[in-house]
Amino acid sequence: MNAPMPAARLDQAVVDLMGQGSFAQAEQMIRAHMSAHGATIPLAKLLARAVRGQGRIAEAAELQGRVVELMPGDLPGRFDLAESLLLMGEFKRGWREYHWRYDMPHTARIARKVQRPRWDGAPIPGKTLLIHDEQGFGDTLQFMRLVRDAKARSGARVVLEIHSALLPLARRMEGPDEIVERGQLPPAFDVHCEMMSLPMVLGLKLTDLPGPVPYLRADPARVARWRTRLAHLPRPIVALVWAGTPTHTNDANRSIPLERFVPLGAAGASFIAVQKGPRAAEALTPPAGLRMEALDSEIADFEDTAAILEVADLLISVDSSPIHLAGALGRPGWVLLPFVPDWRWLLERDDTPWYPSVRLFRQPKVGDWESVFAALARELHNLRY
Repeated sequence: MNAPMPAARLDQAVVDLMGQGSFAQAEQMIRAHMSAHGATIPLAKLLARAVRGQGRIAEAAELQGRVVELMPGDLPGRFDLAESLLLMGEFKRGWREYHWRYDMPHTARIARKVQRPRWDGAPIPGKTLLIHDEQGFGDTLQFMRLVRDAKARSGARVVLEIHSALLPLARRMEGPDEIVERGQLPPAFDVHCEMMSLPMVLGLKLTDLPGPVPYLRADPARVARWRTRLAHLPRPIVALVWAGTPTHTNDANRSIPLERFVPLGAAGASFIAVQKGPRAAEALTPPAGLRMEALDSEIADFEDTAAILEVADLLISVDSSPIHLAGALGRPGWVLLPFVPDWRWLLERDDTPWYPSVRLFRQPKVGDWESVFAALARELHNLRY
């Protein structure tokens, strides 16, 4: 009889296969080991990842749920279950499990230690509620919509604490009575709530979406300036973003080489690059067949990006903060999604309940960007402005 592969070696072999996108092969290896030597909870968690990577989300959620039943204190397991439930649109339990996001070993250090109770959704007239943002810009842009609902439900005085880069946009939105910059001492408050815990506290359902849209507005003065700046470009004007933040845990699955966008060049649109970050410089020497203006050096902040999106006819973007900004502004956006997307984009639909102005273009199989760009090219060619 063959000796069982040591657990550490099996785990690493499976993780390596999944890192290469070979989820079916990883599943086969795990099931063979389970059949011969029995199942363990760590193997069940790996199997859920392998199954999920093949798009079998309900099956993955069932495995993850079993793990949580056996080990309710396994908080990373609960977070994995949350992401699968939310991806399937099962918000009620999904938001509850998502609450564990700051209790895992690698996230505990960034959790806010607030010495006040968390708001439970009850009316608290006469009290002050602090809502504080968290995680990335895209998350904040998506969930800023709920501040107004929290104000209405609580009846409280609402203080919004937010990243400095989003302060100007926040000052033009409805909901907060006072806005403070993240890192500054907020005024006295009675209860608090993380921005991405608002869906759990408010009991957000799919049928509640999208709510009032747009809920953010661009600065009119910036819009006027960018309208003048881009006036020489023939319509349609299409803004492009091809990469997210490099430090994002799933960046390899969402960022795309700029060369992939070449098929769009035949549509006759005027392309402008609103890409920021390390890969913005690629727009200075775009691939043959894709003419574009690089705007990185002229974009100072989100205020500029918002104004550009008001002037442009369309944004085509990977899953990154600009697509959330476009949706929050009510501007047209097409988002390019991997085969198994982030939970917020749900499954098997080409629209999103979060943003009526945004369309989804999904990989039909793992790694298949070619089909996505073929569909994009067809749709872009048929657009009329």
